Amino acid sequence: MTALPSPDHILAAMQDIVGASGCLTDAADTESYVTDYRRLYRGKSPVVVLPATTEQVSAVMAWCYAHDVPVVPQGGNTSLMGGAVPDDSGTAVVINLRRMNRVLAIDTINDTMTVQAGVTLAGARAAAEESRRLFPLRIGSEGSCQIGGNLSTNAGGTAVLRYGNMRDLVLGMEVVLPDGRVFSSLRGLRKDNTGYDLKHLFVGAEGTLGIITAAVLKLMPQPRASAVAFIAVESPDAAVKLLGEARQLAGPAVTAFELISAPALDLVLEYLGDTASPLPERHDWMVLVELTSGADEEALNATLMQILESGLERGWVKDAAVAASGADAQTFWRIREEISDAQTRTGGSIKCDVSVPLSRIAEFIGNASARVLALEPATRMVIYGHMGDGNVHFNPLRPKDRSAADFLGQWYKPVSDLVDGLAHAENGSISAEHGIGVAKRDDLRQYKSQVELELMWQVKRALDPKNLLNPGRVLPGLDSPK
Repeated sequence: MTALPSPDHILAAMQDIVGASGCLTDAADTESYVTDYRRLYRGKSPVVVLPATTEQVSAVMAWCYAHDVPVVPQGGNTSLMGGAVPDDSGTAVVINLRRMNRVLAIDTINDTMTVQAGVTLAGARAAAEESRRLFPLRIGSEGSCQIGGNLSTNAGGTAVLRYGNMRDLVLGMEVVLPDGRVFSSLRGLRKDNTGYDLKHLFVGAEGTLGIITAAVLKLMPQPRASAVAFIAVESPDAAVKLLGEARQLAGPAVTAFELISAPALDLVLEYLGDTASPLPERHDWMVLVELTSGADEEALNATLMQILESGLERGWVKDAAVAASGADAQTFWRIREEISDAQTRTGGSIKCDVSVPLSRIAEFIGNASARVLALEPATRMVIYGHMGDGNVHFNPLRPKDRSAADFLGQWYKPVSDLVDGLAHAENGSISAEHGIGVAKRDDLRQYKSQVELELMWQVKRALDPKNLLNPGRVLPGLDSPK
């Protein structure tokens, strides 16, 4: 095997391509690029490269490919699975796309928006709003996460129930391949049956097959009306039944249906400090429901009240707070969106991101909760998520009297394995929207068939035969299956 170029040689080559200002090497400057969001994974890199154009990304990749230098693509670095930072070998160049942050075009007739991959999700949503359109992806890290990363992890979020994942929101894509070639389908077509739809290879691939540099995204009409309620329900089973009733009565107007456990609400209210529960009494389970439509506000609120009344009559609903203003709705959503950060600040949560068929979600939550509490009775069961698409963030949190290090050291792997196994037994997935990265990579040998693994490796070999692009991520093991 040919020896890798020296760090000085790599740096000089990168500076020739992107300029000295586009290369970071000092430890203080690179710290945030080589450390993951939860500070669980930390690596090294000879240089963090900040390209400004697709041509620069292409040139960097071509040089690295020719010299066998591994590359880690990176967006906002909000991954929870360790998939966007280098390992500790110090051999991989990090390519961060934050300088590629321009909205290239908005077509209000075609209802599309073309953006560079480094545009933040918040920036994309704001640009759409300025054109009186909606880009519907909505996740808690929208101020930091970038469109390229959203596509690379097939991000979901709180509006999947109505609008789908990122795979459903992209029409075209520009991707730099491992050898530096550029694939482009930035056409904004909703119908194109000219062979394989190649863009979908790169959605959810976590930067292992190519570096997404631009995309054409779908836009939607802005809703004219919204109705939001924070509802106490009898149980997860009651929540599932209430969702069915909401869909029956409101149809596609049901935009979000978020489950929240009492420990999750307790934690976030303690973290926020300045926010009270929307409900006067403590309840074991709650859902945050949002309806949106092009109809008038009065009609939508009437539909929401009809859903609540039906739930009360059937014993599914115990209490409810209906947002009387936009400020109320923002408060309700703030509670939901801050649950993740509240856990990070507190430390000691075992983050299981699973999905199961909606018909099995209540039984899964009940079984998994009982099994975890049998291991550690004082565990705080922080459970929340996008109930409408079966995605549960099942995050057992350390007891208040145990340190994060102690709790995670004892229970992280046993509990993760337990929860993943129960989800798999329900025909579910061990990763609903966080991806695989490093954290779940080796688990795929247990939950993916040999045929699936071999097919994924065949795709990887075809596009990246040298295994230089985000190596050691997603695909299990150091070597591909034989």
